[in-house]
Amino acid sequence: MTLASNSQIFNMDLGPLNPVLAELILGAVLFGLTFLLLAKGILPKIRRTLDAREDAIEGGTDRADGLRAEATQIREQYEAELAEARHDAARIRSKAVEEGSVAIAAARAEGSAERDAILAAGAQKIASERAAAERELTADVDAWAHALAARIVGEPVGADRV
Repeated sequence: MTLASNSQIFNMDLGPLNPVLAELILGAVLFGLTFLLLAKGILPKIRRTLDAREDAIEGGTDRADGLRAEATQIREQYEAELAEARHDAARIRSKAVEEGSVAIAAARAEGSAERDAILAAGAQKIASERAAAERELTADVDAWAHALAARIVGEPVGADRV
């Protein structure tokens, strides 16, 4: 078959583009075999692989969303526990401040009471020692006054005059 005979079959003259009937049939048969090979053998495997990949991606996304939600829940729980711990710490601090103030007030009161007791005991001791000193000095002063008066007068005065 030649190009001239092909132009008689198709009733058109395309020049060098006129198809050769044998090549056209061979091309169609090979295209059909290639199409069947791809459609029945290779494309289903590719489709299964793509479906598995898509399932893995969507499943991974779903798992990631689930993990993200779980992480958010855990974070909120942690923040709630942290807020509660801060509240407890503040309550403990205020209680410690109150107890410290009470302890300081009690220590001051006790110290004031001890100071007052020591001052009272000291004042009483001073008063008793002063009274004892006055008694001693009074007795001695009387004797000294008689002795001095006796020296000045030249004769015994008071009880010494017998």
